[in-house]
Amino acid sequence: MREQTIPVEIDGNGAHCADLLLDTLMQHKGIDAIELDADRRALRIRYDPDVISLATVERLADRIGVQIGERYQRCVFAMNGVSCRGCGSVIERRLHGRNDIIWTSANPASRRLAVEYAGTRERLSEITRTIEDAGVRVRGQVAPPAPTRQKEEDEESWWDRYHLVVATVATLIFLASGWLLGRLGLISHEVQIGFYVLTYIAGGFYATRQAISSLLQRHVDIDLLMVTAAIGAATIGGWVEGGILLFLFSLGNTLEHYALGRTHRAIRALMELSPEDALVVRDGQEQRIPVDELVIGDTVIVKPSERIPADGKVISGESAVDQSPITGESIPVGKGPGDQVFAGTINGHGLLRVRVERLAQESTLAKIIRIVEEARSQKSRTQRFTDAFEGIYAIGVIVASALAVIIPVVFLGRDFHDMFYRAMTLLVVASPCALVISTPASILSALANGARQGILFKGAVHLENVGAVDTVAFDKTGTLTIGRPRVTDVITCEGVDEREMLMLAAAVERLSEHPLGLAVVQYAEELDIPSLDDQEITGLQSVPGRGVRAVVRGQTLRIGNEALLESEGVTLPDDLRRQGDALREQGKTLMFIASDRALGVIAVADVIRPVVPAVIEDLHRLGVKRTIILTGDNERAARAIARQVGIDEWRAGLLPEEKLTVIREMQRNGEMVVMVGDGVNDAPALATADIGIAMGNAGTDVALETSDIVLMADDLTKLPYAIELSRRARRVIRQNLTFALTVIVVLVIATLMGRVPLPLGVVGHEGSTIIVVLNGLRLLRFRKPALHAPAVRTAPVPAD
Repeated sequence: MREQTIPVEIDGNGAHCADLLLDTLMQHKGIDAIELDADRRALRIRYDPDVISLATVERLADRIGVQIGERYQRCVFAMNGVSCRGCGSVIERRLHGRNDIIWTSANPASRRLAVEYAGTRERLSEITRTIEDAGVRVRGQVAPPAPTRQKEEDEESWWDRYHLVVATVATLIFLASGWLLGRLGLISHEVQIGFYVLTYIAGGFYATRQAISSLLQRHVDIDLLMVTAAIGAATIGGWVEGGILLFLFSLGNTLEHYALGRTHRAIRALMELSPEDALVVRDGQEQRIPVDELVIGDTVIVKPSERIPADGKVISGESAVDQSPITGESIPVGKGPGDQVFAGTINGHGLLRVRVERLAQESTLAKIIRIVEEARSQKSRTQRFTDAFEGIYAIGVIVASALAVIIPVVFLGRDFHDMFYRAMTLLVVASPCALVISTPASILSALANGARQGILFKGAVHLENVGAVDTVAFDKTGTLTIGRPRVTDVITCEGVDEREMLMLAAAVERLSEHPLGLAVVQYAEELDIPSLDDQEITGLQSVPGRGVRAVVRGQTLRIGNEALLESEGVTLPDDLRRQGDALREQGKTLMFIASDRALGVIAVADVIRPVVPAVIEDLHRLGVKRTIILTGDNERAARAIARQVGIDEWRAGLLPEEKLTVIREMQRNGEMVVMVGDGVNDAPALATADIGIAMGNAGTDVALETSDIVLMADDLTKLPYAIELSRRARRVIRQNLTFALTVIVVLVIATLMGRVPLPLGVVGHEGSTIIVVLNGLRLLRFRKPALHAPAVRTAPVPAD
């Protein structure tokens, strides 16, 4: 673990706040320890910033009144014009030299620089100067503003976007002009050398600046190897070879910059979802105002085909809304009065009036952008290894190249010119450019793909880890089931009209507001059964543990279990009792209906999501060895679900802490455990598992904070998609690393045998770099066919 430590002062009720903070934080992965001092007025938090960010620690602490943010800040900059692979490492080392910097992560591939520091916002200007001293320009802080501000501050200038193209074209022009004019005898040798010097300046300026910055930080990087090789070639008269090296190196950087820009733009597209303004009704007048000026309670008008400007509830109108930018759902969702809508989603053909419930900077879209930004700032274990490996390896290449000259010349009497040329070639072909860039290109592409599908990975490490899962544990209610009781069966006694019975039952249950009763009300509405006037119902009474009774149209109506009817002197017909027993054996909850005689029975149950059998089948196909249900419900309910959907095991009657015990037991057995829950009451289990996945909670703070991966839609099919995306990313990374290492080994051996001239070595080196980048970008196009669940295996199950 790469630990960071921050001290936190606690005001007020110090002991109480410290205990709450400890309980809250220790449920999250990445928190190593929380140490309290003697008087419990302060504590020190040790955490891994590549697993949990300071921003997350701050948000969790702020919930219980501990103000970390007054002393510690997080900011994310857009780095414009950053093109070199080693720029990130240089900036990180420069900032780590400051005592007020807690953690920093510079990622040239995503053009993001994340900094966490001690102090107030006023210190930001000093940090900015330190960054610019390292030769990198940063533009505007990009987190955590509203999405509209992010779009403005993330713009690049023309020079930022095309400076490498200009440098590469100039390098080619100077090189070709000097060589061609010299061959034709149109210029003198001195003028030809002048063209070659211009070639070196155009092609080597950015690499030389980067190499010098790295050396000032006592670090050797790839750019130094390239510049050294080019200068070395020039010293022995190989101006053309050195020029070709710088041209191809510059061309490689240009193509790499363009290719990674595709990934950057794919993620940045999230920030362009929110409209710039909104049509709002104020003082009875319609007016357009910037989205940032919307306040809670405003009524906005969303016309057909417009983007919804804020999170809120529909107060009038009906339409189909494309929620794919937020949840990844491919089919538009019908919306009407009372339904929730999200900023950035696209209205269909109807006109909607929406009451704003969240400010722009607090919308679900803003939270998604914040999570994606934090994930891009964090590095996977593979990337951290390759970053650390680069400097040591580069020094080794320089030493090996020096020995490749000294040993043959001094001890074997070989020609210095030939050996020096070979050593310069060795510098080029042994450089680890492809190794260093292969991982971030793949990770960023997978993160962008997941975000477009409504799958939010809260860090590169979670994207990398979920592909290694061999055990998946599920919560039951709200995860495998819909989470709401529904009517499954209606049985009436002889001579009783079913619709009439449902009308009477719905009329009473509408007033009782019991969860099971509301299922009856909803069922009656689905069947278009007319509702009674509330004035026709009197004397409503609840009988604890048994049911309710009320007078409806002058007759007493009883709804409840057998005990209620028996206590009221109503006898159940044998037929109805037998049918009720059969329904109960299926795990359903029964509500008997009676007036002065039994009328019938209504069975209610929670219903399995139709896609669950196909999801479980897909998980097993992916090689998941064990699936298990962890539920607080009864044994019968857990067993029924497991058998109906194909889950291997179940553990029932578990308290939250007992779920943790089961998960830890599996982890001690060496299993990689994923816990899937609803993100509300499963927070401890989600935090304890190797990977916690919250589903079906678009817009809820708990899901976004407690889990490692969030499935924004109420769609369990995204679970196997996330696992397969992770495995595809891991496979692409392995392909890239294997290919890059193979190219290096082959070129090094061929160079030592004298079979590779410098230009060919440059082509092989830069070509391998471009290939691994393009291979990583294939993850942007990864798609998985939709699952189709067998309709026969979706029987209802009992509610918790």
